Amino acid sequence: MKSGEPSGARRRTLLIGGTAAFSVALGAGFAWWRRSAGTASDPPTAPATGAPTPELWARRFDTPEGGTLAMAGLRGKPLLINFWATWCAPCVREMPEIDRFYREFGPRNWNVLGLAIDGPTPVREFLATKLKISFPIGLAGFEGSDLTKQLGNDRGGLPFSAMFNASGEVIHRKLGETSFDELSGWARSLP
Repeated sequence: MKSGEPSGARRRTLLIGGTAAFSVALGAGFAWWRRSAGTASDPPTAPATGAPTPELWARRFDTPEGGTLAMAGLRGKPLLINFWATWCAPCVREMPEIDRFYREFGPRNWNVLGLAIDGPTPVREFLATKLKISFPIGLAGFEGSDLTKQLGNDRGGLPFSAMFNASGEVIHRKLGETSFDELSGWARSLP
């Protein structure tokens, strides 16, 4: 072996490291391509019509206070569901906007529900120390991601909001941060 040439073990390490780096770069490139490609039927904000699966209305969620929230009790009125997590910066930024929507539209016969895709302890601590909100919160846990997909969130990202009419049909959905103005516009567009 010549001086300066890598040994067999070092060569294997370099080869494995190079292969791993290439694989990571390839995976990241594919993920970027999938995210940026999108389709006309799956934009981040899209009117989405149709009734969700009946399982949605049969679900029950624990609340941070220790009670239980039954989805069946939210039927018959327009409803906004927002999926969020304590570790999601856009989720945290939009919470005051959703709370404002709830305070303005709640008296107009609207329901608003926040479903936390998070563990119970971080949610309880967050709500006790970081942000006071008026609308009810359910603890959906990490399984709540599956529910977002059933409601049209094919990408599985957060925050995700879905708006329902009084008949329980999804009329709007959005992947990404929302605002009071956007939500109130959706609500005012209801017949």
